[in-house]
Amino acid sequence: MPLAGRIALVTGASQGIGRACALQLAKEGAAVALVARNQEKLEQVKQEIAAAGGQAQVFVADLAEEDQVKTAFKAVITQFGKIEILVNNAGVTRDQLVMRMKRADWDTVINTNLTSAYLCIQQAISSMLKQRWGRIINVTSIFGQTGQAGQANYAASKAGLIGLTMAIAREVASRSITCNAVAPGFIETAMTSGLSEEFKQHALGMIPLGRVGTGEEVAQAVAFLASDQASYITGHVLNVNGGMLMG
Repeated sequence: MPLAGRIALVTGASQGIGRACALQLAKEGAAVALVARNQEKLEQVKQEIAAAGGQAQVFVADLAEEDQVKTAFKAVITQFGKIEILVNNAGVTRDQLVMRMKRADWDTVINTNLTSAYLCIQQAISSMLKQRWGRIINVTSIFGQTGQAGQANYAASKAGLIGLTMAIAREVASRSITCNAVAPGFIETAMTSGLSEEFKQHALGMIPLGRVGTGEEVAQAVAFLASDQASYITGHVLNVNGGMLMG
């Protein structure tokens, strides 16, 4: 198990890509702190991990609220003693053309998708600096690289995550801490299930591999970046998009 003995924290761990990341990290040996707003769903993920012989604990928090982030991270460190792997995955959408987009919808997406990652990194970094080892992985999106009509808030938040990734990578590299991003393309999750069939077919036509991706495929990329196999990779954006964006 490449992550045996490691302590990981995954935000947005209650469903979708976050759930898949938590399951994969636990499968590879890490003890996982599961953080999200929905306790019931988090408990289900915890039970899945336990049933497979892994270890996980639930920590309920709204990542858009700074006080809740601080409380959750203190609880995780009290429970596990440290945080070695941080996966910033929490994300929401509030789609609308920019001329009609409400400021509240802009703020909700930026705060949840981008500001929460900054807050989580800030809370985890002391633990990583002390042990001179750490892995920070930010889950961005292909739309943070290409933009997307009707998603100015979402695209801006995900593009911001890429800039944040590179800045943090430079700040902490001397302490053997890496910071990378994973950029999923069209992945089958609850977030994408609500898209129109027309949009789905259009997207499929743009994917050279001719199919949508799975949360497990994103999770495997995250687990790789969390491992010692990726010790010389930092400030990198790993595309998991079936060839939808190249270059």
